[in-house]
Amino acid sequence: MHPNLFSIGPITIHTYGIFVATGIFCGVLVAMKIAKENGISPNIISDICFWMIVSGVVGARIVYVIANIGYYIKYPIEILEIWKGGLIFCGGLISACISAIWFIKKYELDFWTIGDILGPGVALGQAIGRLGCFMAGCCYGKPTNCPWAVVFHDPHSLAPLNIPLHPTQIYHSLACLIIFMILILMKKFQTYRGQIFLWYLVLHSIQRLLIERFRGDCRPVFFGNMTITQFTSLIILITAGIFIILKKKENTQK
Repeated sequence: MHPNLFSIGPITIHTYGIFVATGIFCGVLVAMKIAKENGISPNIISDICFWMIVSGVVGARIVYVIANIGYYIKYPIEILEIWKGGLIFCGGLISACISAIWFIKKYELDFWTIGDILGPGVALGQAIGRLGCFMAGCCYGKPTNCPWAVVFHDPHSLAPLNIPLHPTQIYHSLACLIIFMILILMKKFQTYRGQIFLWYLVLHSIQRLLIERFRGDCRPVFFGNMTITQFTSLIILITAGIFIILKKKENTQK
């Protein structure tokens, strides 16, 4: 599509980075707004978000590099070129959660309440950030003849050129936008702490399990034809589902 927004001398502004930054900004704003509605200082949420973002990006990049270790052994310097794309969300989610837990303990906050605050913002941030993937050509889909196939022509694109592909980046973006809207609607009918956060995990895992089947970039497989992202998403889905059942029982007994 359009990997490079513009260049000023030797400096190139990458479209991927602009969309990811915009997604983070919008996601944090949503989280701060929800925090204020719940009587929690938006400043605390912004601090938590900052370190979650830093740790999340590092974790997502590490998992991506591991998943494509053969390439990065040949070109190790490109490990640092994160502005070109190349993040695996599940790795970022795990590292961001670890960072969040540390800050939640520091501020003596409730884990489930903070999860409910952050969930919708994360979904919105992903929806916007995935447009950056589309522009850069990363996370591209398999070849297809479907009417909505996309063809990448820009030589700087990370996707194969001049081949009709599934627009998996758009699939992800639309799925995350729908998840965001569902979570915002769900807030009006929330019955227990952690409900929004757990359903975010469920819905996000389902969309990853489904859309991953259309991905065409190099995806190391486990257990036959399951990618590392699908395997991680399945574990998260099962775990979140168990917690939802336990939370519902706990809420019923009160």
